Amino acid sequence: MTDNLVHIVGVSGGRECIPPATSEIIDRAELLIGGARLLKMFPEINAEKLAIGNNLSEVITTIKHALTHRRVVVLASGDPNCYGIARNLTEALGTEQVKIIPGVSSFQQAFAAVKLPWDDAVLSSVHARPIEDIIGLVRRASKVALLTDKDHTPSNVARALIEAGIERQVYICQDLGTSDQRVYSGSLEETAKTEFSPLNVMILVSGPLPEKSSMPLIGQVDESFSQRTPDKGLITKMEVRAVSLAKLALREDSVVWDIGAGSGSVSIEAARLARRGHIFAVERSPESLEGLKANVEKFGLGNVSVIAGSAPGALAGLPDPDAVFIGGSGGSMADVLAMVAGKLRRGGRIVINLATLENLAEASRSLQTLGFDTDTLLVNIARSRAIGNLTRLEPLNPVFIVTATRQGEDK
Repeated sequence: MTDNLVHIVGVSGGRECIPPATSEIIDRAELLIGGARLLKMFPEINAEKLAIGNNLSEVITTIKHALTHRRVVVLASGDPNCYGIARNLTEALGTEQVKIIPGVSSFQQAFAAVKLPWDDAVLSSVHARPIEDIIGLVRRASKVALLTDKDHTPSNVARALIEAGIERQVYICQDLGTSDQRVYSGSLEETAKTEFSPLNVMILVSGPLPEKSSMPLIGQVDESFSQRTPDKGLITKMEVRAVSLAKLALREDSVVWDIGAGSGSVSIEAARLARRGHIFAVERSPESLEGLKANVEKFGLGNVSVIAGSAPGALAGLPDPDAVFIGGSGGSMADVLAMVAGKLRRGGRIVINLATLENLAEASRSLQTLGFDTDTLLVNIARSRAIGNLTRLEPLNPVFIVTATRQGEDK
């Protein structure tokens, strides 16, 4: 008889580190699943063994078939809930059929090895993920720990950070919990020239970053941004920017297209909100591009890519977006929206800023034709202005904010 539960057991260090109650669960397994390294730790267990590699769908199917009549144990390194297999199995099997027994995570072991607290650290991974995705994260955080893999090695990470102009103290904690455990310490330049064990945790440490850490996520004053013609107001004003970003409803991993990015004010604040996502700032004006690039560099954002060119042509080849902001279309609104409609992910949003009734009418017609529901907001902002000892209100140009979602999708 079985309890119809898959036991996901975290293993840290050698067998001697496994608590007796957990060892008993592993010993009673009839189907033992795990990476080849972990399975080799239990040669005497009389159970069918299935190694996990690039066969996760096969593993899940096998578990589903075995659950009703066999005791299934899945071995995982450290804490299965920390960049581990528990996420995949709970999503596939349901939480009611899973019991998770955590071990000590590799992050915990790494910080213990270097004798640093980790309650203020940012944890991430470049395992099967682009290294570029963590550059912005490293810029913003004074302490980052990364899981690496055979393709995204510590030396490759170090080279990418050097190219981005970042300096950090580096610790590489290798073969944690084994007799071969060792800790490397050095600069990014030294790390870029060194080879490491494939089983490692990379820790990047800098001094505190008071200037950047004190920046708000949104609400930067307009004067913070380099602008081509500040006297003409060619920037999405702070108040309009805040409403537009709220309408975009970004998640921390959103992919965003900012079309007609101008100075990049929307891209920059979107990047701070979608810190694990990516923003593609599309701009055609050479003069605006100069300021846009300067602003991205000034705010130290590694998750913003500047795309030079006119939409819709410049949008070809970009990853499908979760959200699209259109601050300018260069007179090609209908064509731009048609392109966006074909690429927008399910549940995505389009937010458009418009200054004229004619452009509002064109955008609304195009969106309706493409099968979108729209919500239109007119934003009238007036700012206080001193006149001698008195104060008056000085209005800004009114802006229409159109938010579009596909018909039938949740708003």
